[in-house]
Amino acid sequence: MSDNFNQYLKELKLKATPKRLAILSLLAEELSYASPEEVWRKLQKNFDSIGLPTVYRNLEELANGGLITKVIHPNRQLYYYFCPNGHHHHHFICLSCRKVEDINFCGMEEIEKKVSGTVLSHIVQVNGLCRECSESQGGTI
Repeated sequence: MSDNFNQYLKELKLKATPKRLAILSLLAEELSYASPEEVWRKLQKNFDSIGLPTVYRNLEELANGGLITKVIHPNRQLYYYFCPNGHHHHHFICLSCRKVEDINFCGMEEIEKKVSGTVLSHIVQVNGLCRECSESQGGTI
């Protein structure tokens, strides 16, 4: 997969630095979203010197390039998730176990019919409890 990361970074005109590749690999191995602090703590095991600002900067660059997805949590904390699905889609976020599921539906055509103007971009994220968490917690967080 790191060959793919090298190619993706090249397309974004970003250098394939060891830290950037490590961030991508770490997020790709996760099945859930992670905070910048969690990424930083895990990367400290592999790098003698890596600062939290470096992690934040790289996460933002990767998100702006579309390689990773920002997850906006109701607690107002920003998280990041590697989504291998390159097609336009949205996500369902489990607020309990942090699982992220693809939603292969957009509704943008309907929204554009209702808006009195030109839509330039949109962000759709559905938050809730996955089936397993909902059953085990009785539908509450």
